[in-house]
Amino acid sequence: MVAKTDMPRLQKLYKETVGPKLMQEFGLANVNQLPRMDKIVVNCGVGRFLENQKLKPEVRDTVIDTLTKITGQKPVIVQARKSVANFKVREGAPSAVMVTLRRERMWHFLDRLINLAIPRIKDFRGVKDTSFDAAGTYSLGLGEQAVWPEINMGTVSFTHGMNINIVFEKSSPALSRALLAELGMPFVRREDN
Repeated sequence: MVAKTDMPRLQKLYKETVGPKLMQEFGLANVNQLPRMDKIVVNCGVGRFLENQKLKPEVRDTVIDTLTKITGQKPVIVQARKSVANFKVREGAPSAVMVTLRRERMWHFLDRLINLAIPRIKDFRGVKDTSFDAAGTYSLGLGEQAVWPEINMGTVSFTHGMNINIVFEKSSPALSRALLAELGMPFVRREDN
């Protein structure tokens, strides 16, 4: 028998408080019109660390270990689909390491991102609220992995950044921004822009 786990804190907040508030604020008639967070994709580009079209083992191990620790899921190595001479990339060469999070892991990761990692960024004044695409997907870049409390920088051989994409269904930039702001995403205040 599988034990039922408790609902993640932010998911519970979304269902009980944020969803009804968004319905009232945006004039949505049905709960099915609410934006739904589909997945979070964490991506680290490693193309610049290639040596003779092979990823250096210490780089590969560091990036994979970092993403495994912060997401709780094993990442995959993405290979280049096309050769691009200007970037010195050949088809089939490793170009990125990525993890796709869904369901409970996605909600737990978002909670840790908002409440643990982002506040540890040096000279932090808020994340940009202009990084939404037409479908409402939000993209955020972190400059180094040191903002995650799970990472011991004494054991890491080099620093690297990562891109985090929060993908929504049935959304728009305004709906996604309102949803993330209600969940606690520290956007830059309008007068600071």
